[in-house]
Amino acid sequence: MISLKRLIAIARKWQRMAGIKRRSIMFSQPRKSHNKVVVADKGHFVVYTIDNGRFMVPLCYLRSKIFRELFRMSEEQFGLPADGPITLPCDTAFMEYVVSLVHKHVSLELENAVQLVASFGFGSSCQCLAIESAAPSQGLASCPITI
Repeated sequence: MISLKRLIAIARKWQRMAGIKRRSIMFSQPRKSHNKVVVADKGHFVVYTIDNGRFMVPLCYLRSKIFRELFRMSEEQFGLPADGPITLPCDTAFMEYVVSLVHKHVSLELENAVQLVASFGFGSSCQCLAIESAAPSQGLASCPITI
């Protein structure tokens, strides 16, 4: 199982990579136009990331707290799309990690940690993440994350 410190270190690395060079691992096709009608397979839905990554995700993943939080953040940042695709406020690398975690049915503790990192790491002007509330048993006071 991945520790909370390691998860935060990975999130920092992804932020640095995305911010400095705007590069990411692209396993999915970038979207060319919002005007195209893109149909998802039966039992799936399509979402896009801020760096134009396209993901076809099973509907059962909507039960995950991580996806619900990403949708809430998307609504806050971009609003509800009336005629366009749903864009999530994260990059492709983070989305691939979230999909793999949900696919592996990770523990609730790790899911909450990823949710916490996502809420402070993407689309937020907050410069510091207080770990104390997420992991009081580990004795960590706070951990600054540069965004």
